Amino acid sequence: MKIVRFVYKKDVCWGILEDKGLKVLKEAPYRSLKVLPREIPLKAVRFLPPATPSKIILVGLNYKEHARELGMSVPDEPVVFLKAPTALIGHEALVVYPKSVKRLDYEAELALVIGKKAKDIQVRDAAEYILGYTCLNDITARDIQKKDGQWMRAKSFDTFCPLGPYLETELNTSSLKIQLYLNGLLKQDSSTADFVFDPFHIVSFISKAMTLLPGDIVSTGTPSGVGPMERGDRLEVLIEGLGILKNKVV
Repeated sequence: MKIVRFVYKKDVCWGILEDKGLKVLKEAPYRSLKVLPREIPLKAVRFLPPATPSKIILVGLNYKEHARELGMSVPDEPVVFLKAPTALIGHEALVVYPKSVKRLDYEAELALVIGKKAKDIQVRDAAEYILGYTCLNDITARDIQKKDGQWMRAKSFDTFCPLGPYLETELNTSSLKIQLYLNGLLKQDSSTADFVFDPFHIVSFISKAMTLLPGDIVSTGTPSGVGPMERGDRLEVLIEGLGILKNKVV
């Protein structure tokens, strides 16, 4: 099932994406998946991020090849950090290159959205707390990251978290192709088979430190090939089974 969040005639709605258009959900999918007797054509809507998080948690160094690329050891446990929810934007929204930033990087990632409250859960139970999976671009001000020595500010500027275009509720994440194209040129090309920690381990690990709430976003790290971008560049994150997340830098 493909779940979307969108704007239609100034109304913010949740829906289910189908070949012929959108079926509208009665309420947020964290509460139920009841469908209204109403359909909307795709061309009439603007996509929003398919999540309403209290927090966005990401994982660093979660691809073996990316750790080797940086000359760093593979971590013994997930390296987690936060990104401000105000950084969130949707499919085809604009990424703003701040005037104070000297280098801005792309990072294609597989993300998941939490479907129900999760605290101190076991790895074997994690799947039942995940509503669905989607594409995320962890935009990063690399010069600020190096200056600060930690990651929060560099990754939390407004528009630095494109997410979408939809949530897929049925997905095997063990070996998905993940790619990023910059102006049509392939820059990142990997597979989730290179994960250090799978999504279930990550969700369980985080839940033992903080309570995960419905709508929270957990992202699973980026593969090798991270690099800079400029104003005017077009970004495409492609993950097998999850469509294409498209954004432009301005």
